Amino acid sequence: MKPWVHLGVAPIPGDAGELRLMRRDAEFSIRLGHTELMNSRLRGSEEALATLAFARAPGAQAGRVLIGGLGMGFTLRAALAALSPRAHVDVVELVPAVVAWARGPMEPLFGDSLSDPRVQIHEADVAAVIGQARLAYDAILMDVDNGPEGLTRSANDGLYDVAGLGAAMAALRPGGVLAVWSSAPDAGFTQRLRRVGFAVTEERPRANGKTGRGARHVIWLAVSPA
Repeated sequence: MKPWVHLGVAPIPGDAGELRLMRRDAEFSIRLGHTELMNSRLRGSEEALATLAFARAPGAQAGRVLIGGLGMGFTLRAALAALSPRAHVDVVELVPAVVAWARGPMEPLFGDSLSDPRVQIHEADVAAVIGQARLAYDAILMDVDNGPEGLTRSANDGLYDVAGLGAAMAALRPGGVLAVWSSAPDAGFTQRLRRVGFAVTEERPRANGKTGRGARHVIWLAVSPA
């Protein structure tokens, strides 16, 4: 088996460590220390973040969508495949180097998604973007910091507490959906979503996108009152 090749390092704002981009043949990995955050072979649950959200809120397919976290672009590409030509997608990524990697060494994963006229990339903190929005989005798709129990930035906890979820509801249009990806279940997060007023369901797609064996991740689908 060929060794991994180190392609780049990216500091996370707020002294939260460094991301490392690795490649082995056509396989990419983004890591925090020795912990792998993303792998290009395991894209199923990231794609499901988009497809499941639009199934719960079909009106979003022709509306305005916010994606928190660019990652390896799997959620973005799945969203673009489902959205109509009239839709608009704001992608918010905190780490500028991740955007640079998407346009550089990881370009084979992204294809032409970043140049799609429906897409606008923002190098910013998604919490600030959500906090400034009011009734702006039909869907918010969040894949930030491994889910409600974050690994990288303590500041990300504010996305998933009651105040942060209230801000997300305020940013959604009536009947809009907040879809949140996580590597593991979190009963407390489900309760917080309901306390804010969302109607909540949980899905457990497999990381590899296949039936049968393989790790499962969690996606919360939280719909705001109509």
